[in-house]
Amino acid sequence: MPNNQIGAVQVFEDPQTAYAALSALYANLRQQSLIAGNNYGMGALLGSYSDELNSYYTDLNGYKDVSGNQIQRTNSVVASVWTNAYQQIYSANAIILGAEKSSALIVVDKQQIIGEALLIRSMLYFYLQSIFDEIPYTTVLDYNYNRSLGKVSKEQMLAYLETDLTNAANLLSDNYRDPERIYPNGKVAQILLIHIYLLQGKYTEAQQMASSIIQSPMYQFQPDISEVFHNSGTHILWQLKPQYSGDSTQEASFYYFNDAPPSAYALSEDLISAFAPEDLRKSQWIEGVNAQGNNWYRSSKYKNLSGTNTNEYSIIFRLEEVYLLLAEALVMQDKLPEALPYLNATRLRAGLLQIQPVTKDAFMDEILLEKRREFFAEQGIRFTDLKRTGKLGLLTNVKPNWTPYKSVWPYPQNELLLNPNLAPQHEGY
Repeated sequence: MPNNQIGAVQVFEDPQTAYAALSALYANLRQQSLIAGNNYGMGALLGSYSDELNSYYTDLNGYKDVSGNQIQRTNSVVASVWTNAYQQIYSANAIILGAEKSSALIVVDKQQIIGEALLIRSMLYFYLQSIFDEIPYTTVLDYNYNRSLGKVSKEQMLAYLETDLTNAANLLSDNYRDPERIYPNGKVAQILLIHIYLLQGKYTEAQQMASSIIQSPMYQFQPDISEVFHNSGTHILWQLKPQYSGDSTQEASFYYFNDAPPSAYALSEDLISAFAPEDLRKSQWIEGVNAQGNNWYRSSKYKNLSGTNTNEYSIIFRLEEVYLLLAEALVMQDKLPEALPYLNATRLRAGLLQIQPVTKDAFMDEILLEKRREFFAEQGIRFTDLKRTGKLGLLTNVKPNWTPYKSVWPYPQNELLLNPNLAPQHEGY
């Protein structure tokens, strides 16, 4: 064996090295994954692909085409999304299999490690499916098997994820293994299950799962809008800690520009117009920038730049999303009066009046509008909401290149060449 490395089997003979393997996966998620707060993450990629952000990249690396809905199958951004996610899935599978085979880990550690890795794998599959529709699913490490995988249907993938996330929720305690909530607990698996249930049309199950999270003593709604993105809140289900003490979150530095035009992203005018003047989110989470005679707007949910950050981590899931997912589950069961408090909670916190939509369609429209105002530039929530509810056609109002086939991204051309079982390519690409 190399002097500076240990073998895969040896990793899981000791809890310290086993958790270190898991920590390496979290570090990778923070830096270049679909949940990263930088150019790799869905907040930027799907935010610009929908109607939240405009891209101001001037190079040829593919981001401009993502924002302009002009993706080609050779787009390097699409290839990196696919490659990074499947590498992270491979790492999660390696951790799961290593922990399962270990005879040295005690039951509590084995369950914790497997549960967290299973949750991460499921989350990545869920987001990949949201972007590419039919994708390969594997739980093994064998290269010869994995390189020729075929695609599974959306229905089969959702069934796999329902099983996997149920297992993860059962393996993980509701207690956090770190008080800062930088590692997911069982409730994080449950919030992903809510998404699965909504996609499957299991609205009763989604309602029950969301209610169990909201009723948990672990969580309380944050009434102060200025505290939403501070890392000590009990409304936070899971957040990622910056690599070094004092570092800004990825989001704070990535979306920042001042006294100069944006070089990466700015908020779209269409998004800005969705806010009422009195909406506190507009005044506290959005910053206007004037430069060279032009006006732009940047996301300023996270405010601390590197060297000054003492109270911000990158939030992956927060209770407000559960509130609005519960509202959706109730509305889909025609329980409009029961859904009202969950729609209005974030509105009231933002200084807006309560509303009372009188029809099911009007209620769903208000949920989508409220989530757009609440979660812009967060985890691609806008895109996945529009896709789940069949509302992606709304993008035609603001995206001149939008056509229905663009509801999915193309499979990367190099992956199709490596694995013919991914064929056929999506229509239109």
